[in-house]
Parts: sequence; structure tokens; C-alpha cells
Amino acid sequence: MSMGNVWDRTVDVLRGRAGIITPIAALAILLPNVLSAGVTSFTPTSPGSALAGAAVALASVVATIWGTLAIIAIATDPATGRADAQAQASARLLPALGVVLVLGAILTLAFLPIIVALIRAGVDFTRPDTAAQMSGGAAGFILLYGLVLMAFALWLSARIMLLNPVILNERRGLRAIPRSIELTQGLTGKLIAVLLLFSLVVLIPTLAVQAVVGVVVRLIVGQEGIAAATFAAAAAGAVVTTASSVVAAVFTAQLYVAVRERQG
Repeated sequence: MSMGNVWDRTVDVLRGRAGIITPIAALAILLPNVLSAGVTSFTPTSPGSALAGAAVALASVVATIWGTLAIIAIATDPATGRADAQAQASARLLPALGVVLVLGAILTLAFLPIIVALIRAGVDFTRPDTAAQMSGGAAGFILLYGLVLMAFALWLSARIMLLNPVILNERRGLRAIPRSIELTQGLTGKLIAVLLLFSLVVLIPTLAVQAVVGVVVRLIVGQEGIAAATFAAAAAGAVVTTASSVVAAVFTAQLYVAVRERQG
């Protein structure tokens, strides 16, 4: 399977269905992330504001997942309209959240050996400013385990790239994980290359936009506008990440369609 053909299909969908996709992306992905950035930038540091920030961030994640599902619905079937896509996304939101929670729990458990090794080495997480003397064995274990974990995470990320399309189109919950791994059989190398390239393409513009906007706003508002500069930089970064999220959603939808066509 050619990733170039999948990309060409992705571009065609983005051009042809931009009028339907853009409002969903703006309301479900961009706006919640901008609001989250505003809460983080302008609220004073306190337990109450931290709780409010966490609540807004959580709501932003939920909205982003919903928006991603809706965009995938639009990109998968040319006959799907906005109302139908929103209905499909709402119907599959809870299963998608459940899968995210399970994957998050697995990731947390995977990091436990590193945390245990750091604690045994004398690292005090309550005092991050203090350095701890770590033995060569502990450092070697953490380095080796970390490399293995990174390699596994990269492999898994590639193999579950079709997770959301499977959750949406095949109406699966946790079974979407093995199903996605099954569908991506034989595509691991290509998908890892896509992931690395896409991450690089997204990271560089995001950092550049945030830096430029932050500096410009800081120069305009002066020393008293640190919060405004921080918010402006975060909002600008949210625009870039929203665009990349849309592209990623459409790409995975078209990859799913191509894989299903290959299977017959």
C-alpha cells in the first residue's frame, strides 16, 4: 500500500469537504484549547484555579476526541453530512473515552519500573531541586528500559493508528485495539515513518509560531503583559495543532478506507 496514494486522497477530502470540517474543528478542537490556554494564562496560582484549569483541560480533551470522531466520519464516507457526523461522534464518544483511559492506565503502569528505580536510587520527588547520587546499575537500567519503552510506544502508536476509525465505523470498544493492530499488519515501517515525519512537521511550525507571537505580543504590551503574551503564544500554537489534528484525522480515515479496500 502506498502512503502517497493515501495522502493524495487526504488532500482531496480536505479540499472537497473543508466547508463541513472547518466549523467542527473550530468549535470542538480550537475553541476548547484556546479557552484552556486562557484559564492557564490569566488565573492566579491557587488550588481553586488549578482545579478549574484541570477541569477545563479535561473538557478540552473530551471535545477534541468528539471533534476528531466527527471529522473521521465526514472523511470516511462522502455521503456523510455534518449532522450525521455529529450524531455518530456523540454515539461513539464514551467508547472512545474508555479506550483512552485504558491506554493511559497501561502507559502509567509501563512507567512504574522507572519510578521505582528512581525512588530506590534516592530521588525525592517532593524536592525536585535536589540531586541524588545514582548508581551505575540504576542509571543503566533506567536508560535501557527507557529506550525499550520508547521503541515499544512508537511501534504501538503506529499499529493503533486506525483506532478511532475502527471505534467509529465498526462500533468497537476495547476490541478496537487488537482490530487496529490486525488492520495495520505489514504496514508498521511505513506508519512509523509517517508518525516521525508528521511529528517533525507539526513540532517545528508550532514552536516557531508560539515563539514569534509570544515575542511580538511581549514587545507590544511590555513587561506587564506576560500573561497576555503567554496566552497569545498558546492560542497561536492551538491554531497550528488544530490544523494538524484535522489533517491527521482525515489521513487516518483515508488509511482505514484504503486498508479495507485492500482486504476486499
